[in-house]
Amino acid sequence: MSRGRELRRRGGRLGVVVLAGWLFADLLLVLALVSMADRPDPKADDRPKPEPSKSRTTKPTPPPGPRSVDRNPQEFEVRGRDKGDLVKEIAKDTRKWSSREAALVLTFGGGSNGTVYAHRVNSLLGKARPEMFTKKTATDDYHNLGERVDTAKVRVYFYTAPGG
Repeated sequence: MSRGRELRRRGGRLGVVVLAGWLFADLLLVLALVSMADRPDPKADDRPKPEPSKSRTTKPTPPPGPRSVDRNPQEFEVRGRDKGDLVKEIAKDTRKWSSREAALVLTFGGGSNGTVYAHRVNSLLGKARPEMFTKKTATDDYHNLGERVDTAKVRVYFYTAPGG
């Protein structure tokens, strides 16, 4: 019997044992990729560490690496219906975080149609602070039945500094 004939059944199809072997090999490849995905960056600590200077104090530079999202959100409240007033209020309430960039914004509009009001507030964030609320900022609209109709609580999750 020839070797090619051993691997194939009648009709030219591969046997069950051969298919099981290929499935096992594919499974091992997937598991290897998944196990490598959660490893830290091997080059993250390769940078030489600067020696501290006695003559002047320097601010330590953050280690390299991707930025992440701060787990402690900042929150503010807006009220009203007028678009211009809402933009001014958002700009005023976010002034203290003007140097930061928002990653995620959860807005809770008051009343049963609170998601509509929350969506309106979220659409004005970029007009109030375009450097803080970019097109990459994720927003989500919710309602809060316990609040007035023209009120929204805005919860902002900021990015951390790289390596922070």
